[in-house]
Amino acid sequence: MNPGRLETEFCVHGPRANWKGFLRLSLVICPVALYPATSESEKISFNQLNRQTGHRVKYLKVDADTGDEVPNEDIVKGYELKKGQFIEVTKEELEELALESTRTIEIDEFVDRSDIDPRYLIRPYYLRPDGKVGHDAFAVIRETIREMNKVAIGRVVLTNREHIIALEPMDKGLVGTLLRYPYEVRSEQEYFDEIQDVKVTKDMLDLAKHIVNQKAGTFDPEKFEDHYESALVELINEKRVGKIIRPKERPKGENVVDLMEALRRSVGREVSTEAVTAPKKSAKKPRKAVAGQKEMLMSIAGKKQPKETKAKRPVAKSRRRSA
Repeated sequence: MNPGRLETEFCVHGPRANWKGFLRLSLVICPVALYPATSESEKISFNQLNRQTGHRVKYLKVDADTGDEVPNEDIVKGYELKKGQFIEVTKEELEELALESTRTIEIDEFVDRSDIDPRYLIRPYYLRPDGKVGHDAFAVIRETIREMNKVAIGRVVLTNREHIIALEPMDKGLVGTLLRYPYEVRSEQEYFDEIQDVKVTKDMLDLAKHIVNQKAGTFDPEKFEDHYESALVELINEKRVGKIIRPKERPKGENVVDLMEALRRSVGREVSTEAVTAPKKSAKKPRKAVAGQKEMLMSIAGKKQPKETKAKRPVAKSRRRSA
């Protein structure tokens, strides 16, 4: 694979690299590969069908004026100057741009993690040495970032676009997070200007802080269940056995008239909930699976089984294409 080339295919041993090239800190350089750190392939997805025949709907690329189908080899990119007038740009012309970041992630600067506004974060990738050489140089760069407690900022070209990438150590590798450019982030003033200035009393704050303290914990993603995904599994299982689906009653929001009273009642409810769950704090609750979920997921090609326990439910490796 050529350095800097985008790859999204999967192989038997896992996903192939999205990008291969070099990581450079001044004169220290090493070959690296960039892999997606997240996946949407395990979510239930739907096909669009023709209601009359039950067949899948196929999309064709057609000429907007003639209606004729256009083969892929005749399709080029074009920038619209004004309505109906385009500037054509070929694949070869885009490749001729040849930015340095197409093949090399050059570390430009080091910043504090707290300096990065979360609105600029796009998606994470894993970065590791590519091949058997360059591990020493990679380790020097990784441990320097770790010891300085900084985030390394560089640039990389993915999908024909140059992105800012923030690099942080994780275990023996690096996590690279793509960042947005300023023009991609909307100003908060567009949305916050009309919020009324409200004076919050000390009593209200004290009650609200008490609720926060009662709900305080540590972030553990294993505690969270995708309720919508579970509901989809249940819906599909019910339809498979011919059950009639009836709309469920939606929860109604309560109209809060007395904010102070609502805060007091919230404190009381949290206290009673804490009393009920207190004896169970020492044992970690297993993640609950929806009834029929195992059967449902196993019947869908490429879907992983949900993790109930590490010992009993080994996860099958996905061989689907990365999103």
